[in-house]
Amino acid sequence: MCPWCSIGKKRFEDAVQSLADEGTEIDLQVTFRPFQLDPGAPVGGATPVAEAYAKKFGGAEKAQKILDHVTRVAAETGITFHMDRAVRANTLRAHRLMHLALIHHGPAAQRAMKQHLLESYFTNGENVADDEVLIAAARTAGIPREMAQAWLDSEEGDVEVRRDIIEAGELGIAAVPTFVIDGQWAIPGAQDVEVFARALRRMHEKSLTAE
Repeated sequence: MCPWCSIGKKRFEDAVQSLADEGTEIDLQVTFRPFQLDPGAPVGGATPVAEAYAKKFGGAEKAQKILDHVTRVAAETGITFHMDRAVRANTLRAHRLMHLALIHHGPAAQRAMKQHLLESYFTNGENVADDEVLIAAARTAGIPREMAQAWLDSEEGDVEVRRDIIEAGELGIAAVPTFVIDGQWAIPGAQDVEVFARALRRMHEKSLTAE
């Protein structure tokens, strides 16, 4: 739900590609961990994001300026946002399904699901707490409808997701996006491509020195 997470993800991916273009191939395994900025969001319904931002940031005018700004930055990064369509909803079930993708199908499947969910929310205005939206995301990760629905209907993954959220707080992560590289470096925020590239290059060089 955080627009900077989507922007940061794209910039990180662009940094990896820029290193590959210059001949620096880094063996990366990217996984996503849960974090809820708004755990009090409604579980059984959804409200327009513009309304939620107006309540949080002091009125419709301020909210629109923020939404216009992130939409412009997203476009500069190569992402299409339609924040006028976006709806606020509770993300816990989406995080549970992301956990399923990771443990049963691996990081690549989880990344595919993550991208689908981002596009569902930021571009298509879909409710990412809705079963059909979540199942569609699961299918992009190779998860059959029946498995995804059974998982959503159960409490599978709930304990693990809540534990990961608590652990993030214990590690001092209070905002997203936060990129933790090799369990050693934490990069907060949607940094510029060059910042990510520099950190990844440094990590790569240290790994070569350690070999």
